[in-house]
Amino acid sequence: MTSPSETPDGATGPDPAPRLLCDVQAMTGVDPASAGAMWKLAEPGRQLDANLVHLPPGENVADHREPDLDVLLLVVAGHGTLGTAEGTRALSAGALLWLPHGSTRRIDAGANGLSYLTVHRRRPGMQIGRRAPETPPPSPDAGRTPPASGQTT
Repeated sequence: MTSPSETPDGATGPDPAPRLLCDVQAMTGVDPASAGAMWKLAEPGRQLDANLVHLPPGENVADHREPDLDVLLLVVAGHGTLGTAEGTRALSAGALLWLPHGSTRRIDAGANGLSYLTVHRRRPGMQIGRRAPETPPPSPDAGRTPPASGQTT
């Protein structure tokens, strides 16, 4: 049995406490021309990743496919569209979408831009380690029977 104060990574410490991370509405009103992640969940020991993303008017996230993770997407400000293999869906503040792993999607911001929050399971971090030794290629003589003593080839 693990201690109630043990974190998912095995470290011990005080019990984790819920806390306010940011004011999403306030963040979406900051510099509408900026693009990209405006906020990222960066708490140690977390099991989720979350990003608040802003796309300026007319910008987009090109067609892409997430092979491994389901993603929840919550539109928090603006308007836009979600393009999928099934067609295009209008997006506006308050829309909550499930983007299943393996699905292809495209997000386009409307005339006033689009801000949305994404949440998904945390990807495992990259690990540093040694590569497995490479097997040398077979020599040209591999599989040949050597000549008997005193014979030439």
